[in-house]
Amino acid sequence: MNDQARVLRGLVDQQESDAIVVPHGRSLRARTIAITSGKGGVGKSNLALNMAIALRQSGAEVCVLDANLGLGNIDVLCHENSYWNLSHMVSGVRTLAEICRTGPAGVRVIPGAGGLVDVADCPERVQKKMLSQLVELEHSHDYLIIDTGSGIDRRVRRFLESADVVLVITTPEPTSIADSYATIKALMSSPEIPVLEAVVNQARSREEATRILERIGETSRLFLQTEVGAGGFVPYDTAVPEAVNLQTPFLLHAPRCPASRAIEQLARRIKNISRVKQSRGDFFSRIWPSRPREAAQAS
Repeated sequence: MNDQARVLRGLVDQQESDAIVVPHGRSLRARTIAITSGKGGVGKSNLALNMAIALRQSGAEVCVLDANLGLGNIDVLCHENSYWNLSHMVSGVRTLAEICRTGPAGVRVIPGAGGLVDVADCPERVQKKMLSQLVELEHSHDYLIIDTGSGIDRRVRRFLESADVVLVITTPEPTSIADSYATIKALMSSPEIPVLEAVVNQARSREEATRILERIGETSRLFLQTEVGAGGFVPYDTAVPEAVNLQTPFLLHAPRCPASRAIEQLARRIKNISRVKQSRGDFFSRIWPSRPREAAQAS
């Protein structure tokens, strides 16, 4: 038996997970917030991590899925270097509990989650085993924050289509605004469009951010016939690059700085959206078009 066959045999022979226990008072499933951008370098991962911390500090259980392909930005921002990631769960070398680690402020982090989309190519029994672990994760958290890659390739699009809310991050640069609009436009062909919110990062003033958010909203209504909410803005703040150089989240490095206050306001908006917008549920099954029915129904 070759190594690959041995790993797969060991995976499918493992005992199925026990029934999921939902902690008292917690919603049945986590709200999933995908954070994306049309281009790289706009501070998307930094906002994802700090928003997760803000939600955690408000009392929520939060898990960040680092879905950037290649080197995970969340690890760098946390001064971590996780060897074990989702690929080791796919191969059966590690379980989800073994690769999921505790990050700043008690936020849980899953490295290498970009490969989740490719699990659709695995045998169905492998999908079922993974899904049972991932559904348990979904039941044990209030929020899943998905830090996607930039652009709109197949993997990124699957995450965005499956989320409850998508935050599209832009900067004031014209190219960044145009790329953000292109990302929104690409989602219009999706069978079910998630809640869309635009967020301006590194804004030089409230007035500048307001103009950009209004432009994105009006253009989307006029040409795409869809609503894109004004999620808010994070001002340019020297505390942010200082924190990045220290590999510390800026919300912990300078909790009273303008950027930290803005990220707390963004977290409150997300919580308000979650109260009025019912979770679509079954996030991890949505990622895989040929979902393993038995595992999904068992949840």
